[in-house]
Amino acid sequence: MTDVHTPQADPAGTDPVPAVEAGIGERDAADAPIAKPPAGHFGVVAWARWGWRQLTSMRVALVLLFLLALGSVPGSLLPQQGIDPAAVQEYFTAHKSLAPILNRFGLFNVFAAPWFAAIYLLLFVSLAGCVLPRAYRLARSARALPPRAPRNLSRLPNSARYQTGLTADQASAAAAKFLASRHFRLNRGDGWLSAEKGYRREVGNLLFHVALMGVLVSISLGGLFGYKADRLVVEGDSFADTVTDMDAFHPGHFVSAGDLAPFSITLNKFSASYITSGQDRNQPLTFDAHISYTAHPGDATRTYNLQVNHPLNVDSAKLYLIGHGYAPVFKVTDGKGKVVYDQATPFLPADQSTYLSEGVVKAPDAQPEQLGFAGVFLPTAVDVNGQLQSASPAALEPAVSMIAYRGNLGLNSGVTQSVYQLDTTGMTRVATANQVLTAGQSMKLPNGQGTLTFTGYKQWVSVQVTYDPGQVPALISAIVALAGLLLSFLVRRRRIFVRTYADEAGHTTVDVAGLARSDVGGGFEGEFAELSRDLREQLTASKKETE
Repeated sequence: MTDVHTPQADPAGTDPVPAVEAGIGERDAADAPIAKPPAGHFGVVAWARWGWRQLTSMRVALVLLFLLALGSVPGSLLPQQGIDPAAVQEYFTAHKSLAPILNRFGLFNVFAAPWFAAIYLLLFVSLAGCVLPRAYRLARSARALPPRAPRNLSRLPNSARYQTGLTADQASAAAAKFLASRHFRLNRGDGWLSAEKGYRREVGNLLFHVALMGVLVSISLGGLFGYKADRLVVEGDSFADTVTDMDAFHPGHFVSAGDLAPFSITLNKFSASYITSGQDRNQPLTFDAHISYTAHPGDATRTYNLQVNHPLNVDSAKLYLIGHGYAPVFKVTDGKGKVVYDQATPFLPADQSTYLSEGVVKAPDAQPEQLGFAGVFLPTAVDVNGQLQSASPAALEPAVSMIAYRGNLGLNSGVTQSVYQLDTTGMTRVATANQVLTAGQSMKLPNGQGTLTFTGYKQWVSVQVTYDPGQVPALISAIVALAGLLLSFLVRRRRIFVRTYADEAGHTTVDVAGLARSDVGGGFEGEFAELSRDLREQLTASKKETE
């Protein structure tokens, strides 16, 4: 009959069991408390060592990881320069007091902000300081044998005792063979046996930390060798992936103009559909940008239907559809009868639900004075109590309402102007009321100063070209981190100790004990009971073989 013992108080005269020898309270050398230097000797080197220990502690690493996640929140809530510069401009227009304050802290370009870079660089150093020493200790423990078995096994949380007809050496050899078949690592001595398994748990911990470093390295690769570029393109227009052909270009630190992929894109047509009834009325159904492209100069032209979340992969770069709008077509004739402006003009949406859009027209070549126009485009124009509104984002009844100005546009002042804003500082409003124009209608300025004709509309799309060499490494690192985390949760480090000795009557007593170094989920008690039972059966079978 197997006797199972629970821990008892140390009876008088018994030898104490060292905690480390039993595997209880073991700690790595790096985790051991460090003696403080004598008073008056805490100099620069000591402070540097103290700071390094703090930075490479798990507590600080978790704090930095939390700050990294917290710092990413503005990047998802606020429009970003590297993703949608038009939306950033709209935010500045709508929040004239708040936007400059947010911009001062780099919240419109979070992932390129110095404070964000400082956080993930500190996190990288912290993880490196944690992982590298841990990897060294793991490499040493991978070759190390289990510790010596304690003398009094009954003190351990799980223990059992039984007798066998084998000699002490035979019983020890049979126990070693049995535990080796269960993939335990063995260490044997005179009358004792130690076995341990579950080293993969430490491997899982190490993989998780190394993978986190891999994620940070991947982010760095994208920031150093990747780039983002934005371009607004009107139906029928083309552009190439060059710095001069982009509206906004955000290169990595080691990216030059010659590193861009040499493809070219033409927007053939854009189409969108919307829900026409019910609670979700005017919500978008589909956005389709029908484009043609060439991967390299001289290559065959291919076509692609660019959709949201379905980017075009071309020459290691990705082309994303990130926005769209309307570009009314205007023709401006100056006071001398010369056509000085005739093109589609992108207007930016001021109301995302109906796509009522705002924009300007600038005619710097008009004579005798420069002309400027500001107004709105209404995809489906309706009159609501005397106020002009758009009833739908679809262009069912397109119209424009424009205000005319004459004077100096200020384009030669040396100050950069937005193509979506009209500086009226040096201009005078033409004495005429707002005029609503439908396709084919014109607005004549008084005193023969010129004419504005609304000839129709086109649509435009905003695309983003992204090259990020860290995407695939980041994905692999994330998978490895998840695998390491699962491994560290599912695998337990546990030890089995066996002592065999003969009494005065010649009977051999076998003491078996077990200890789980990590058993958060529980279950080791059942595993130990099963191992103890199977070991006893193995000893019985070995006795029969020797007879």
